[in-house]
Amino acid sequence: MGFAMKRSFVRHWPLYAIISLPTAFLIAFSYWPMLGVQIAFRDYSPVLGVWKSPWIGLQQFRSFISSPYFWPLVKNTLTLSVYYIVVSIPCSVILAIALNEVRSVRFKKLVQMFTYAPYFISTVILVGMIQIILSPTNGPLALIFHQFGVSNPPNLLASANGFSSIYVWSGIWQETGYGAVIYLAALAGVNTDLYEAAKIDGATRVQKIRYVDLPSISPTMIILLILSIGGLLSVGFEKVFLLQNNLNLSKSEIISTYVYKTGLINADFSFASAIGLFNSVVGLILISIVNYTARKVSDSSLF
Repeated sequence: MGFAMKRSFVRHWPLYAIISLPTAFLIAFSYWPMLGVQIAFRDYSPVLGVWKSPWIGLQQFRSFISSPYFWPLVKNTLTLSVYYIVVSIPCSVILAIALNEVRSVRFKKLVQMFTYAPYFISTVILVGMIQIILSPTNGPLALIFHQFGVSNPPNLLASANGFSSIYVWSGIWQETGYGAVIYLAALAGVNTDLYEAAKIDGATRVQKIRYVDLPSISPTMIILLILSIGGLLSVGFEKVFLLQNNLNLSKSEIISTYVYKTGLINADFSFASAIGLFNSVVGLILISIVNYTARKVSDSSLF
């Protein structure tokens, strides 16, 4: 350690003390475990351990890509991710702009409370609510069907084709309020002079939204889109797994649930690690491509 570094450390030691614990946490729980990624390149045996298990290279990756499960898993995962991204961003933007146009502070806070509250519901409770509501025997939806003379209501939870809509729209109900808060924060930072100029020019409310509000929040939309694309293959495991059953398995089996079943239930740790690593690498490539494209097109990017 040079003299300049020692002097800097002595002068700024409180700052070094503050960041020491978070840095130690990241090293212990984020970077050190990365050594275990090599399991994906080994024929891992718990008896031999990570370092002594035989090295097999990319064999696990080839097995996954050539397996009959590869394309159905990728298709199901992309379907849920793209469906959710396409629906969630417009819903959050529309809600944020609508709340921004409300003049009654009390009504605005009331709507915010009701739309933001579902975000705090745990995934397990949300899935339980979905199962109760969509129950074909005594759920509220079944009672509505009975009122219209339908004796055998459809079992939507057992429908493979309806799984993606149930997953996405329940997520929209739960998370749109949270997304709207982010866009409301962006709208709060809009220069009021722009609104005054639009008013002087005779712009209508719709024109003000189109030419002032949307361009002002577009950088936030791009950043959130980049983050969403990065997790395109990382659909939430808990909700999908809890909604999954044998009847909708053809559409509900995604990469994360397959990794869980392969790694923990079937104890094929190397194969599961290879799939997880493949998922992460593809996510990194996607987020880099989208970030580069966004920077070239709109001058807004994540990094």
